[in-house]
Amino acid sequence: MTTSALALDAGRIEQLVDLRRAVERALEGKPDAVELSMIALLARGHILIEDVPGVGKTTLARALAKAVGGEMRRVQFTSDLLPSDVLGVSIYDQRRAEFTLRPGPIFSNILLADEINRASPRTQSALLEAMNDGAVSLDGQTLPLPDPFLVVATQNPQDFAGTFPLPESQLDRFMLRIRIGYPPSSVETRIILDPEVDRVRAVPTVLDPQSLVALQRQVDRIAIDGSLATYLQALISATRSSPALALGASTRGGMNLARAARARALLHGRSYCIADDIHDLAVATLSHRVRLASHAEGYVPSREEAEAAVRDVIARVPVPL
Repeated sequence: MTTSALALDAGRIEQLVDLRRAVERALEGKPDAVELSMIALLARGHILIEDVPGVGKTTLARALAKAVGGEMRRVQFTSDLLPSDVLGVSIYDQRRAEFTLRPGPIFSNILLADEINRASPRTQSALLEAMNDGAVSLDGQTLPLPDPFLVVATQNPQDFAGTFPLPESQLDRFMLRIRIGYPPSSVETRIILDPEVDRVRAVPTVLDPQSLVALQRQVDRIAIDGSLATYLQALISATRSSPALALGASTRGGMNLARAARARALLHGRSYCIADDIHDLAVATLSHRVRLASHAEGYVPSREEAEAAVRDVIARVPVPL
């Protein structure tokens, strides 16, 4: 490797360190949640945050957007929300005697879909093409979304009244399902007494969207050797053959796990993956893509049940040395 290449890599690692510090200024005391969100951002993935209200879900999304210099739009999902409220709509212009497209909030770098499971399946499905292809079809034309593009969706596991559980096809579009949880007591005390209510204001902009795209391209060049590829596929296959699971992880799930592992390696300053990159991300990547076999049709298992089942499957697959 040339000296210039080494300097370039060192510069990118420094950018990632600055990005992590910037986001942690808004979400103090939750390094795991910050790291997972950064992994999804670098790997061009989408995030489903399932947690109780008031723990920082919106703060995390806003901090990410500000730190990378991108535009964030927030949509509060409700039962009467229409697909056009998210995607956009064509308005007839009488002066020009033609229809003019008014883009919806999805045309942003980070879309915060707040309480996504409160919207109807029709509105939820409006996100499928955008999350998979980075584009939106409106009025017979396909429009590209800004690059980078990330969906951060939230849902509250404690409140099921008036909600529509996300179908498998929707869940499969999310790279990671994460939780934030309550901060350590010492950090929570400091936050409670902090007169600065909006902690995102203190988050500096350390990147621009073009620099983030360059980092995302660097992720694609992180190496995964043959033994790790075999291990990854064995994990995916094990979820399909486990008697505890009626539905195993999809091929898209395996692809997402590979990209997430590459992003984690870059985040940790490596140009190659190790087994821990795959092992440590398997639950967050796969648990929302499986269906438990022990429950009746229509029952929505808790996050803890699904994670425990996937964790048991992972423990049975030998880790390469």
